[in-house]
Amino acid sequence: MYSKLKDTVCKANIELHALGLAPFTWGNVSQVDRDKGVFAIKPSGVPYSDLTPEKIVVVSLNDGSVVDGDYNPSSDTPTHYILYKAFENLNAVVHTHSVNASAFAQAGRSVPAYGTTHADFSYTAVPCTRALTQNEVDSEYELNTGKVIVDHFVSNNLDIESTPAVLVRSHAPFTFGKNASDAVHNAAVLEIVAEMALKTEIIGKDVPEIDKYLSDKHYFRKHGKDAYYGQK
Repeated sequence: MYSKLKDTVCKANIELHALGLAPFTWGNVSQVDRDKGVFAIKPSGVPYSDLTPEKIVVVSLNDGSVVDGDYNPSSDTPTHYILYKAFENLNAVVHTHSVNASAFAQAGRSVPAYGTTHADFSYTAVPCTRALTQNEVDSEYELNTGKVIVDHFVSNNLDIESTPAVLVRSHAPFTFGKNASDAVHNAAVLEIVAEMALKTEIIGKDVPEIDKYLSDKHYFRKHGKDAYYGQK
């Protein structure tokens, strides 16, 4: 019943590891099937070298319970779950601990849009959420991680299509996509633009962000004239 979804998610997780974005087991990919009311995600603690479609876990969008699979789902499953519940246009989520993007998260900083590579990727700076409180960490940590992301996007009128990535303060990045492969691609691009931003700041002091007219040129050229920040 879920074989195609599980195969897609398995391949995307293997690709994430092959790109060097998820060393050891430090990452996961999920994709939703809204018609069936489920999403599929990497199992917890299974090395990527041992990953097969049969080991992918399928989770209910209704209550977050496992509906198919013999393994425990990723410990980050509640984060994915709350994101899918909050954003109806969200189809896939990737979580990594990629080095440069995570460095910005640890510093509590958004990734500034310094150039056209970033503008091709995102209409805004890649935002960084607030830190979770001790109570949020001590009670339902992963679920509250998702809630903090949702709250940040809602309160700042951000859209997951025009801003396809987010950093969680003191933690690491999450990226979004129209499918699992697209979300993995966005994770790879995020790591590149984070590295570029870091090196830009090393080379130059007080570098301004890209001019809006140039950013708009690149973003709209790639995503279409009807794509804009805040569009639902």
